[in-house]
Amino acid sequence: MIGCGCAVCRSTDGRDRRLRPSIYVDVSGPIGLLVDTGPDLRQQVLTYGVPRVDAVLFTHGHADHILGLDEIRRFNAIQEGPIPCYATAAAGESIRRTFHYVFDGAPRQGGGIPKVDMHDISGPFTIAGVRIVPVPLWHGRLPILGFRFGNFAYLTDCSAIPDQSWLLVAGVDTLVIGALRDRKHSTHFTVAEALDAIARIAPRRAYLTHMAHDLGHAETSARLPGGVELAYDGLVLDASVDAS
Repeated sequence: MIGCGCAVCRSTDGRDRRLRPSIYVDVSGPIGLLVDTGPDLRQQVLTYGVPRVDAVLFTHGHADHILGLDEIRRFNAIQEGPIPCYATAAAGESIRRTFHYVFDGAPRQGGGIPKVDMHDISGPFTIAGVRIVPVPLWHGRLPILGFRFGNFAYLTDCSAIPDQSWLLVAGVDTLVIGALRDRKHSTHFTVAEALDAIARIAPRRAYLTHMAHDLGHAETSARLPGGVELAYDGLVLDASVDAS
């Protein structure tokens, strides 16, 4: 947290140094699917050696999930083409407003612009043989998406799971779910609320993400139930999401 001297912000535990939440799904093929392009995208792909991005999936249009979109330019050059991007119509419109220079067709000088092909998400879809199931969620009063890839589901930024979405995540083996802090928040699950959702979904293992600096890694992990862990930057998980 900028300007904060709390124990977590001063921690020497590397797991307490958190960039914006995002995941990279590395599918055999190779196919690389990126969920969200936060402001830290450049640092993340350099730190963890992300070699390619075949598509970007957006959970919603908030700044901490889209502001790194311009970094896609490098993958345009590597892969010699535009990057397909998938979002709801509302999130796509937010992205178009924020990055107007990418979409307005006006001539630009210097620097170049990212080349993206926007696609509206209206139901399950497939990218290079990988079936992706969008999972509607509530982020306060804003409808957003989580995503299911095979036996893995990623539900960040949620404050409620609609009735129809529980079936969409039934039977997942691995779940990543947002848990901001212990105190009640209007747009995010608390740790207790996330644990209630985990108990209902009943995955084999679950990870909490999108934590505020209220939650220290070691202290929080020590009080979580078996099969639930706090995620951290650089965490790598094996899950059944291979392309057919």
